[in-house]
Amino acid sequence: MEYGVMVEPQLGGTYDELLAIARAAESAGFTSIARSDHYLSGEESLPATDALTTLAGLARETESIKLTVMVTPLTFRHPAVIAKTAATLDEMSGGRFELGVGTGWMESEHRAFGIDLPALRTRFSLLFETLAYVHAAFGRTDGGYVGRHYRLEDIEILPRPSGAVPVIVGGTGMRKTPATAGRFADEYNMFACDADTLAARVEVMRSTATELGRDPGEIKVSVMTPALVGADKTEYRDALSAAAAARDREVEELEVAYRERRMLHGTYEQAAEQIEQYAAQGVGRVYVQLFEPLRDVDSAGFESLLQGLAGSAG
Repeated sequence: MEYGVMVEPQLGGTYDELLAIARAAESAGFTSIARSDHYLSGEESLPATDALTTLAGLARETESIKLTVMVTPLTFRHPAVIAKTAATLDEMSGGRFELGVGTGWMESEHRAFGIDLPALRTRFSLLFETLAYVHAAFGRTDGGYVGRHYRLEDIEILPRPSGAVPVIVGGTGMRKTPATAGRFADEYNMFACDADTLAARVEVMRSTATELGRDPGEIKVSVMTPALVGADKTEYRDALSAAAAARDREVEELEVAYRERRMLHGTYEQAAEQIEQYAAQGVGRVYVQLFEPLRDVDSAGFESLLQGLAGSAG
């Protein structure tokens, strides 16, 4: 099992704070540092850095950890900009950049910045074409690309990625998103969910891949989840109580929500059992989500967190 750290810098934080978290995660042995790509936190305006610009900085100031955007909205950038920026980040990082692309969804940030947010049906059409365009620009397909929304001439786009920049498709849909992942993705990502939902989504992804002549076993399945865990029951109950108070929820209500959605919770041993259940369903990477401003992230605890999860899972 691979482990990643997922942060949400639109909740506030500087580049230096992001760098400190990335270095701590790298030192602790996490596979990747993933960050969201938002310009606003709901209706609130907080210090929010640009995702791809900060990942370029991390590319030069870290050594081994993978650098993941999870995910960049297609509404923010033309696919030519996405492809060219991805190839540049690949070069700057020595092949460590991972490209997640999504439809975009937050109405408030699009409205605030004057960015168009087409209807969802149109955005899925744009997503299909963006991913096809990126594949052509990376040299994965021949002949350029001609679609309804975008066009790329049949020319060699340089620089080409040094390897295969992993393309990540993620979301909560039951049909379109997993089918899109089966067609284009190297990694299919979703939020933590119950076993039946995960199985149904993965089946759609794998069936689509097989129909298109792809090996579905080469598409990594990943899950994002908060981790409300402790070294023992007392430490876990203390963390649960603090989280419930911060969310103005009852302790029992919050614990039920974590259990029903299979978000990591309990002692490290219990969380490891939950990870093993995900692994049994084909999940190959778990991203631990941190929903707090960067300045409030306890990066010093990354090593104990990773050791607790991975060590207990064997």
